[in-house]
Amino acid sequence: MENGSTCEAQIDGKKYLLNIPVGGEHFVQNSLCAIAVAKIFNIEMEKAIEGISSFSLTSKRMQIMTAKNGATIINDCYNANYDSVKAALNYLGSLTNKRKIAVLGDMLELGKYSKNLHEKVGEEVVKSKVDLLICVGQESTHIVQKAKEMGMNEKSVFLCKNNEEAINILKENLQKEDSVLIKASNGLNFTQICDAICA
Repeated sequence: MENGSTCEAQIDGKKYLLNIPVGGEHFVQNSLCAIAVAKIFNIEMEKAIEGISSFSLTSKRMQIMTAKNGATIINDCYNANYDSVKAALNYLGSLTNKRKIAVLGDMLELGKYSKNLHEKVGEEVVKSKVDLLICVGQESTHIVQKAKEMGMNEKSVFLCKNNEEAINILKENLQKEDSVLIKASNGLNFTQICDAICA
């Protein structure tokens, strides 16, 4: 679901329904870890489940927004590393919207691993069946190249010089039924992209 998930956990022979107010399989896994910790510290399971159902993320972390034209925007531009980008792309891929758009930027401070990890993101873009890929940044060149190598249509892939160019391409292509993931390391200021299409 776009705004959350549910799952059933069996603890000591009793079934509990967890309502998780954030979408994505990785948040289901996080919630199950929280349940395990609660059990270790003898916290009442009902209190633990209530805590999970009422927690909220800081802004710019899997924050569901609505574009001016009604498209669904997933604002996840607080930060980015390979695992978080992979999880966000998997979530995008699970949505039932007409088209899936990924606006991705560089993952910073990866040193000698940067090229390889950006290429792996390109693989995840294709696996998640993204329809349109818009990238910004020097390292994101590797995302674009790998996505193309894996068969993504060149006409559906854009490498931008800056956020303004990405905003223009997104505005030109955005449709009401689309679901859009916007994610990069905080240094790329992708909040600017979210604000431009949502404000």
